Amino acid sequence: MRTRRSALTLIAGAASLALTLSACGQSSEGGSKENSGSAKGGTIGIAMPTKSSERWINDGNNLVKDIKAKGYKTKLVFGEDNPDTQVSQIENLITQGVKGLVIAAIDNKSLNNVLQEAADANIPVIAYDRLILGTKNVDYYASFDNEKVGVEQGTYIVHKLGLDSGKKGPFNIELFAGSNDDNNTKYFFSGAMSVLQPYIDKKQLVVRSGQTALNKVTTLRWDGATAQARMEDVLTSSYKSAKVDAVLSPYDGISIGIIAALKSDGYGSSSQPLPVITGQDAELASVKSIIAGEQTQTVYKDLRKLAEVAATMVDDALNKKTPQVNDTKTYDNGVKVVPAFLLQPVSVDKSNYEDVLVKGGYYTDAQLK
Repeated sequence: MRTRRSALTLIAGAASLALTLSACGQSSEGGSKENSGSAKGGTIGIAMPTKSSERWINDGNNLVKDIKAKGYKTKLVFGEDNPDTQVSQIENLITQGVKGLVIAAIDNKSLNNVLQEAADANIPVIAYDRLILGTKNVDYYASFDNEKVGVEQGTYIVHKLGLDSGKKGPFNIELFAGSNDDNNTKYFFSGAMSVLQPYIDKKQLVVRSGQTALNKVTTLRWDGATAQARMEDVLTSSYKSAKVDAVLSPYDGISIGIIAALKSDGYGSSSQPLPVITGQDAELASVKSIIAGEQTQTVYKDLRKLAEVAATMVDDALNKKTPQVNDTKTYDNGVKVVPAFLLQPVSVDKSNYEDVLVKGGYYTDAQLK
């Protein structure tokens, strides 16, 4: 998720506006009407996917802090990875008269009807890190350069195995991807494969399981236990007399499941070291795993900056100002190209976690012990 570029200053000024707003509100009868006052003091609804992932808890907390700092109240809900629950939660937020919505979708195609309700109530919608598909009623998208996340993961594997410095291999690699109902999954995977596929074609990288197509390697809901079970099956069927040299993992929670499967198969000793294992999100448990020499790499995405971008987007939208974006071509949701602001990811491993994560203020030394 190589180069060592810092993402910590890329959006200076992107979230620095303090604005006086006017907005559309919902009447007590449930219809929409023009609010003659300011939206300041109104409530912004924040819908996150689940509390089972550290990153979404952090995202929710960051959004609450940044949106409140702009003069709003907030209502934060978690859908616990159930699309129907998330739809119901958003319906409730609309009924309660929220002024804006920031949504990280569980199922990117399940929100069409409820977002029409939001549009009817003149509520702007910011898609947060996961693009919402199949609807015109999503106004802006705040995320990271998702294809680059995959490029960073693939590049790290190639570099760590020495393929970019003349080693021929062949090395055995297995591929994992994210949830098939998350639009980001295809970007992460295509980015990684843009780097890895030439080596697979030259047989310098070998996928012994034969599972290379995206629809064969996805992991529903990004679930670590699901990834662990699949890795166990792959080891049993394809690695009886061979060793795994690398695993493309798109996310830290998946990486933890993969590591558990590998360790139960005897990996992690001096005679059979763990393979190169990538990840994403720099979750605390995985950074500790990297320090301990288990997971090899993660892609750091500064969630603090992402929350700042989304908070500013909803603030601007309510003020009838055009939010700052830096991509107006890439993120076509099937109905419209959604204007996006994309932050840059940073590859992190044992060699640079202190510079990037500790000196950058994301974690303290005490947290990583």
